Amino acid sequence: MARSIAHVPTGGASRYLQQLCKHWGHKFHVEFDQAHGRIELPFGPCLLDAAPEALVVTLESTDPSGFDRFESVVADHIRRFAFREELAFDWRREA
Repeated sequence: MARSIAHVPTGGASRYLQQLCKHWGHKFHVEFDQAHGRIELPFGPCLLDAAPEALVVTLESTDPSGFDRFESVVADHIRRFAFREELAFDWRREA
């Protein structure tokens, strides 16, 4: 399983994690609390971890050729919730 991980600096990590999980909870299997979330997306699982100063987003897939789209979809959705701040997603891929 390949992974792509982004450490996104923000003070609103828990809020964004919960908003994304609630948003996608109507369409996909979702599990979350204030600090951790898991969303079963068609591309693969999206794992979210809230720290005091960052949101850590981990995407997993058996098809790493689709990571560009996977990263874009997840980042775009989180940015919609964070319209008051500019979030930077610095994706790092692991084989």
